[in-house]
Amino acid sequence: MEIVLDHTLIDASEGSAFSITRPDGESGIVLVCEHASNRMPRSIGDLGLDEAALQSHIAWDIGAAGVAEILSDTLDAVLVRQCFSRLVYDCNRPPEAPDAFPEKSEVFTVPGNAGLSEADRARRTDELYHPFHDAIDQVIDKHVAAGRDVVLVTVHSFTPVYFGSRRDGELGILHDADRRLADAMLEAAGEAELAGVRRNYPYGPEDGVTHTLKRHGLARGIPNVMLEIRNDLISGELEQSEWGVRIAGLIMSGLAGLKASEARA
Repeated sequence: MEIVLDHTLIDASEGSAFSITRPDGESGIVLVCEHASNRMPRSIGDLGLDEAALQSHIAWDIGAAGVAEILSDTLDAVLVRQCFSRLVYDCNRPPEAPDAFPEKSEVFTVPGNAGLSEADRARRTDELYHPFHDAIDQVIDKHVAAGRDVVLVTVHSFTPVYFGSRRDGELGILHDADRRLADAMLEAAGEAELAGVRRNYPYGPEDGVTHTLKRHGLARGIPNVMLEIRNDLISGELEQSEWGVRIAGLIMSGLAGLKASEARA
């Protein structure tokens, strides 16, 4: 297991740090998947991890990209995805956060992230974090210029067992200071009698997981929500499709409820 650092993190032949699906989507919904891929830049090697670790939840949000794609298709919404593993840079963390370059993730030690120099951190930030979040800004700017009502939805998954403890919830609807859309979606979930849907589960803003919401949603006053789906429920394409359609319904019902609430105010 080699640990390699090079002066260039991502070679041009490896493509962009992010991808955009359905760039001409007509809805104002902007979907973001910060942990879509477990891919490693060649210059990084495997960070000293074996294949089992690189395929596990520590490297990516298993199934989240598939659900996000279904949401994009169903809602006619643009989707911005990260193309490299969160172990290289966790794009749902600001550069100053210690876990932006995790030296340990759950029970796994990440040798290739130990003792990174300031130059290493700056290189990863410049080649992964900034291009990804700049792309989100540009997508939102385009929607605003088109006069659309913009909504930000980030898509994640969580492991059913964490540090030996079982998690029985199925879908977490997370928010930071702006709870408008989360409240409306939770109300819609209750009306649909969906079991296992919880607020700020299995994490909350106190755990530092709402960076993207704060940077692009709260800063602009845009309704925003973060979704966490238990990854054993979305392990295959069929399950991802089912959950994507189910969540799309919650988003649409939530947005309708939000508009009705604003009209009454």
